[in-house]
Amino acid sequence: MSMQRTLSIIKPDATARNLVGKILAHYEEAGLTIVTAKMMTLTPEQSGEFYIIHKERPFYGELIDYMCSGRVLVSILEGEDAVNLNRKLMGATDPKKADAGTIRNLYAESIAANAVHGSDSLENAATEIKLFFPELS
Repeated sequence: MSMQRTLSIIKPDATARNLVGKILAHYEEAGLTIVTAKMMTLTPEQSGEFYIIHKERPFYGELIDYMCSGRVLVSILEGEDAVNLNRKLMGATDPKKADAGTIRNLYAESIAANAVHGSDSLENAATEIKLFFPELS
């Protein structure tokens, strides 16, 4: 395994319920380091660029609205096999199908309001990090 960086977003539903600290603790307890983080409210343009792969899907507009509906915490996580480790920590997109003890199992409200985002590949991690932290890429 190698040291990797991945992007994490704690989404509006989780920040609104003051779950940031609890979610960050999952990352740290699993051995991931929080390299940098910033709290922000995404603009429709930022959200649209981030979710461009979903542009043709029927839920795209709702996704953009949701991601702009409140504050998010965008961070870079670093560690051994960080992409896969973070995906495991998050659990399945549907919190009803997420393994017990995963972030989505514990904190997600629904498939749409699923508390967190994590890069799904090293390539996407690099693209996503560049979008939010261009000074570090």
